[in-house]
Amino acid sequence: MHSTIVSTDLLAAHLDDWTIVDCRFDLQNEHWGRDEYRLAHIPGAVYASLNADLSGTPSGTNGRHPLPSIDALAAVFGRLGIDRSSQVIAYDQDAGSYASRLWWMLRYLGHDACAVLDGGWAKWRREDRPSRSGDEGRRPATFSPAPRERNRVGIGEVVSLAAHGEALLIDARAPERFEGRSETIDRVAGHIPGAANHFFKQNLAADGTLLPPETLRANFE
Repeated sequence: MHSTIVSTDLLAAHLDDWTIVDCRFDLQNEHWGRDEYRLAHIPGAVYASLNADLSGTPSGTNGRHPLPSIDALAAVFGRLGIDRSSQVIAYDQDAGSYASRLWWMLRYLGHDACAVLDGGWAKWRREDRPSRSGDEGRRPATFSPAPRERNRVGIGEVVSLAAHGEALLIDARAPERFEGRSETIDRVAGHIPGAANHFFKQNLAADGTLLPPETLRANFE
């Protein structure tokens, strides 16, 4: 079982064995990811949209990309051909920021056999690996969720934990957004009081792959 990250070499050896999900997305253009998928994607991959598949319906008070209900999310996984025996590999355009949402969601519903492709589509293409165009689908499956409710917290709990210093709240956005100097997505600039900023791109090497574990550990410490 692979439950963290996998290399392009390893994925290339298992194209016929694993369930591959393309999660490319652009917050400024919700159609970009699906359009890019149809132009070219890793052979056998199905597409999952952040807005249409991996988020619930925004109400105006539940955030930009709220969690779907457990039943709705299980139905999406089943439609993508994922069951509890599937080894899932998620990828996006490069750094894994969208693929990791699918990774977390599967773990939240009790499925650990999911990993993110290190370096994503950018590394796959840079290595001139095979691709296909058009839409692909997988045979629908039945996904039986086993939710881990401790994997999520509500906003009230976040506020309480941060206020009392009982947890370290990390904001993984770019520094200019964290500091409120530039905001083109959310209606209010800045960050949750008490949060620390660790931009997710600080976790990456120059080629877009994750830094070695010992380097990541030292940076977080």
